[in-house]
Amino acid sequence: MIEVSNLGKRYGSLEAVRGVNFSINPGEVVGLLGPNGAGKTTIMKILTCYMFPSFGTATINDLDIFDKPLEIKRLVGYLPENAPLYTDLNVMEYLSFMAESRSLKGKQKNERIEWAIEECGLKAVVYRSIDTISKGFRQRTGLAQAILHDPEILIFDEPTTGLDPNQIIEIRELIKRLGREKTVILSTHILQEVEATCGRVLILNEGKIVAKGTPEEINREMKGEVLLEVLLKGAGKPGGLKGVPGVRELLQSSSPGKDLHKLQVALLPDSGAEEAVFDWAVDRGYKILAMVPKRLSLEELFIKLTREGGEKL
Repeated sequence: MIEVSNLGKRYGSLEAVRGVNFSINPGEVVGLLGPNGAGKTTIMKILTCYMFPSFGTATINDLDIFDKPLEIKRLVGYLPENAPLYTDLNVMEYLSFMAESRSLKGKQKNERIEWAIEECGLKAVVYRSIDTISKGFRQRTGLAQAILHDPEILIFDEPTTGLDPNQIIEIRELIKRLGREKTVILSTHILQEVEATCGRVLILNEGKIVAKGTPEEINREMKGEVLLEVLLKGAGKPGGLKGVPGVRELLQSSSPGKDLHKLQVALLPDSGAEEAVFDWAVDRGYKILAMVPKRLSLEELFIKLTREGGEKL
């Protein structure tokens, strides 16, 4: 269990993290999503006891970051954005060194190294010098050192940065496998990353959490963001929708074919406006070919929350 309470970090006059609160249950895969500079990396460094906050606190499995930093580090596997690799070693030498630094010895050490190599797909490069392997294999080596000591909690900062599409898919699959048994916190500004791997999202902007929950939960909490896609057939351009009770805005209107009209309408939540839109179209002689409720995608939610400064806690 991870509990974060009123967490903040200042760098001089810059407040990188501002009063953040959240909790993460064992076995969850949670994405920290936000633009560059939102505070994601700072939060991760605090949770891994790499640095201390300016105010507030956090506990991991009831261990306080101020009182028990060494014990917390034993529980956590951490992959920073720039993997901590010693490029003058080969992959096996590096993993052996990292295992010994975490007090793994003998048979246990060998078994854990073999397991990490298998899980991270490193067999092809295990005896190659780290400075000669590709970015993708370096990232996998960084992941291997993070999971080597079988930690309960995994914290990955931008784990697929610089990888090609095939490598990204492989790393995502690895994270999903690990997430079946571990608690995982994944930092990224790539929306597809969160959708592919995470069960819950914390969206950060300018050091604050502006939304948290599943994409569906965030969507429900945002006022005025019920969308309806309507396809009508009939002569003449449709107009007057803004006067229909419960309709907030006509967002898009196009004519993809003769006498066809495609509309996207923003409705007020819980207003029953779908029925009013239906009656409006029928009264004006249109044939309704489709009426499809549409939730905001994670990308649309992200843009709205980080550009418009929305806040839903």
